Amino acid sequence: MINPQERAERRAEIAQYCRKLVLTQTAVALCEEATPRQEEFLLTVFRAELAQREVNRRARLIARAGFPAYKTLEGFDRQGVKLPSALAWADLEAGTFITDHRNLVLFGGVGTGKSHTALALGYAACERGLTVRFFSVTDLVMRLSAAKRAGTAERLLHELQRADLIILDEWGYVPVDHEGAQLLFRVIADSYETRSLIITTNLEFSKWGTVFTDEQMTAAIIDRLAHHGHLMVFEGESYRMKHALMRERSQDFSALSYTMGHICGPVDHCGPLDLSLLGAPIP
Repeated sequence: MINPQERAERRAEIAQYCRKLVLTQTAVALCEEATPRQEEFLLTVFRAELAQREVNRRARLIARAGFPAYKTLEGFDRQGVKLPSALAWADLEAGTFITDHRNLVLFGGVGTGKSHTALALGYAACERGLTVRFFSVTDLVMRLSAAKRAGTAERLLHELQRADLIILDEWGYVPVDHEGAQLLFRVIADSYETRSLIITTNLEFSKWGTVFTDEQMTAAIIDRLAHHGHLMVFEGESYRMKHALMRERSQDFSALSYTMGHICGPVDHCGPLDLSLLGAPIP
């Protein structure tokens, strides 16, 4: 038999669920005529409804983020990743860098896990109920430029401002014209101390000016990223090359390594590979 205090606590919980579910307090008033078992059933319904809404909300966050693939840090080889002393994997997994509005610059060669890590951190943020947007830099510049021509750039920028985390993949892989650099600078400037950025790149800071064509703007971008940011360095062999099907035929792999070496130097420091140069079909 439930005592009056326990019943009052149960009704207070029902009232709380009504607020969370954006309902009136009618259910609480009707409890005056309900049995204890009916009140318990009502609580079960409210709990299930709130839990399902949270599942649906997280699914919407993931869908809107624009992730190209699903990644997690489970099983990820962290040995080749150097973290600064002020940053730990626990900090990354808990997402405290996002709530603190800190930035991450993931630097390293092609295939060393930069995009994998960025995607995994983005997915984890969505699972915690945070708003994330993922773009390749080229795609974002194209969207911003098209929006500017259509007169809707401010709307798109305002949409980005609602994100808790913005991930910019493949920073510096393709040169950006002056207009594109200005639009990217606007995204960086608007995010300063208000949200977190994750940037993946294979370019050292000293070479960013060659991509954005404006040294002063480049310096301003680096200044804003570095002020509340951490540099993660990814080393080691390319995962894709290590697990390439061509390894099944050593002769083909030797030829590929030789060709890559002549195109862009060692694999670990290679830029984006144009497979058409190797006579292979582009997927």
